[in-house]
Amino acid sequence: MRLERLNGDKIKIFLTFDDLKERGISKEDMWHDLPRVEQLFRDMIMEADDELGFQADGPIDVEVFSLPAQGMVVIVSKSMDHDDFEENDNYIEMQVTLDESNDILYQFNDIDDVIALSQSLHDMGVTCGALYLFEGKYYLSVDDEDVSLDIDILVAILAEFGNTSTITVHRLKEYGKCLIDKEAVGEVYRHFIEKPHMIKVSFFFL
Repeated sequence: MRLERLNGDKIKIFLTFDDLKERGISKEDMWHDLPRVEQLFRDMIMEADDELGFQADGPIDVEVFSLPAQGMVVIVSKSMDHDDFEENDNYIEMQVTLDESNDILYQFNDIDDVIALSQSLHDMGVTCGALYLFEGKYYLSVDDEDVSLDIDILVAILAEFGNTSTITVHRLKEYGKCLIDKEAVGEVYRHFIEKPHMIKVSFFFL
């Protein structure tokens, strides 16, 4: 589990499916076993208090983005109505929103990693995806419904060149720059592998 403080009233928690398994919770439980889910979030908030000093007494909003291969991104925010409640260390009121995404999202440190990945995926018949640039990092988003390759194999290949993203594609679309909106793997392969004399393409570095 990874914790990150976004601001004074909001934190982000990234949970892999192994993290959930260690806590005795399956992905399916997130959708069907609300009491266990609420207890999981209470435990995470306590850990966030110890590690980040994030005190979430009173009403809070919990947004859960379930990703098909990576795990879950959880955004915990103090409610705007927080000041209307009396301080009580034992009281937490949660409003939980669950959102499931089909997007497999990986982060890459530089374009060379994306190029190398595109060759491996292209050789296995994968050409889809969208490529983003955000805060100096590259992100490849792939909808698992667009890939005939086994998802476990796809994730293994992605992990060779990049890292699991702890941000959501929603954030990329809002704050990042979309470099290639479709068939990104095929486009990168075509520009950098099939035409090696084209060393750089300007839209990658705007």
